Amino acid sequence: MRVRSPTLCIASCSDLTGKEIDDKEATKVTITYADARRGQIVLDVNASEVEDLARKGTRQARRGRKPKNA
Repeated sequence: MRVRSPTLCIASCSDLTGKEIDDKEATKVTITYADARRGQIVLDVNASEVEDLARKGTRQARRGRKPKNA
């Protein structure tokens, strides 16, 4: 049996389905509870896996400084 070093092959897998995530389809879902003691949960998923969930939510504007071009 041959063991590969993790540095040779890096592949992201979906936390929901276990399928490999393509770089163009990579999405990060963050769950933040109102009760700060419960912390935060982050899931790495394919964009197609969370389309229904994303449609039900609201888009949040970018935070921070405006770019110099604006």
